Amino acid sequence: MALINPSILSADFARLAEEAKAVEGADWLHVDVMDNHFVPNLTLGVPVVESLSKATDTPLDLHLMIEDPDRWAPQYIEAGAGSVTFHAEAAAAPVRLAREIRAKGARASMALKPATPIEPYEDLLPELDMLLIMTVEPGFGGQAFLDIMLPKIRRTRELISKHGLQLWLQVDGGVSEATIERCAEAGADVFVAGSAVYGADDPAKAVRELRAQAEAVTPAGWGCAH
Repeated sequence: MALINPSILSADFARLAEEAKAVEGADWLHVDVMDNHFVPNLTLGVPVVESLSKATDTPLDLHLMIEDPDRWAPQYIEAGAGSVTFHAEAAAAPVRLAREIRAKGARASMALKPATPIEPYEDLLPELDMLLIMTVEPGFGGQAFLDIMLPKIRRTRELISKHGLQLWLQVDGGVSEATIERCAEAGADVFVAGSAVYGADDPAKAVRELRAQAEAVTPAGWGCAH
């Protein structure tokens, strides 16, 4: 099945607990952590994640757009993250970090910027529970979807299938009713949606409709098992 992870980057930060409840039908809540170093923006840190994890039953999908994730990732697990994504471009020891995240009880995920190819990381895939293909440049919400990422999504899905892995393939950036079907057809099964959910009159309904769109075109044998 397809998983929809609304991004709170598009939510009202003054009402995070309420915004989390507004999408309780979602599979995960996507939380972007930015440090104004790895990306040119600053969002939230460990204390807010800890508070958010207590305010919602929806598991937290943390996306660390930060320098030195090797040092910081464990703290986000302790704060309540159920999945932690670090960037390949920022991690000093990605295999060790992925194993540490798993050892602490969270799902280990690695993200690739648009210009970072998947092929050099093929041997690392078995160490991961999810791979995130960025379909915009990380750092800001509301960007337009980059169509040129679709072949990269397809190549990644082929590598996952080649190795027989139960690896979730997530896309993040510009995912909406206009783009989600193309992502699903290319091989993605986890979709981060920001303004497409929180910009809707009924965010919970938007989640259901996006999931239905993705599942309608997901090829047989793909999709996440809960």
